[in-house]
Amino acid sequence: MRKGDGVKLLLSLLVIAPAFAGIDGVIVNGTTGQPQANTVVMLIQPTQAGMQTLGTTKTDAQGKFSFDNNDAQGPRLIQAIFQGVQYNRMVPPGMPSTGLQIPVYASTNKAGTAKVSQHFIVLQPGEKEMTVSEGLLYMGDPSLTYNDPVNGSVRFYVPPEATGLTSVTVNPAGGMPIQRPALKTKEPGIYKVDYPVRPGETRFDVNYAIPTTSPMVFNDKLIYPEGSSNLVVPSGVTAKSDDLELVGQEPKTQASIYRIKNASFKVEVDGTGSLQQSEGSADDSGQPQVQEVKPRIYESLYWILGMAFAILGLGSVLLAKNAAK
Repeated sequence: MRKGDGVKLLLSLLVIAPAFAGIDGVIVNGTTGQPQANTVVMLIQPTQAGMQTLGTTKTDAQGKFSFDNNDAQGPRLIQAIFQGVQYNRMVPPGMPSTGLQIPVYASTNKAGTAKVSQHFIVLQPGEKEMTVSEGLLYMGDPSLTYNDPVNGSVRFYVPPEATGLTSVTVNPAGGMPIQRPALKTKEPGIYKVDYPVRPGETRFDVNYAIPTTSPMVFNDKLIYPEGSSNLVVPSGVTAKSDDLELVGQEPKTQASIYRIKNASFKVEVDGTGSLQQSEGSADDSGQPQVQEVKPRIYESLYWILGMAFAILGLGSVLLAKNAAK
């Protein structure tokens, strides 16, 4: 073998080696700041057929874990289970897979550990039904996970005439959106979601429809004392109620923003409209636009909700200006 060939072979092995290196790291208890021993850790391979478990282990006395079988293609998911709650860390292909640190937190079912920081309701009335997109942004405790499987970590009200509510989309901090069932409670109109609220922000998106009536009336309840709540309607739609206060319009879409003043409120909705992304426009910036069209249930839901949070931010600024006057 020529000297140059040997160097090339060595370089090739050095490039390939990380792909077959093991995965290791430490589980740290974010509540105590100490390594967490005896924690179940799983190495999972996401596939088209579902999640495939490649290995299971437990952390040692120093909270360390390791897996040797890291030769799978594609991303891998490390999942730690602590006090009945899962904590995930994705390892993308080509990224370092050693010396990883995964925080876990002590769990509590004490009410008020996680609190609503923002809440919005988007109404999109059509000829036959009105779609309702509701978002709840929860702020978790910085050192605890709120988990109440019995009563539900998240609870919300849905009018009795609502249709189409089967699940809730959960958007955890730093994670991918997942679906969780909307479960009825013994209280009329109150639903719950069994999903732990970890430190940081977690958003819960609730979506349903209400048959159109004349006049179109929307009744709702806020079942939590904290946080600010806003109602948003598209251009061409008006919302009339003594329980609302108009705080302004979103400049780009001209959607109207109302502050919800009372826990129980009733709104008379007039007109039809939908938050719809513009298409075929020469100066289309890719941002959501408001058009007066027939609604399509849940179409382009994620950008609608994203825009609604932007609208909500504007509403908060307007409220702050009003308070300063």
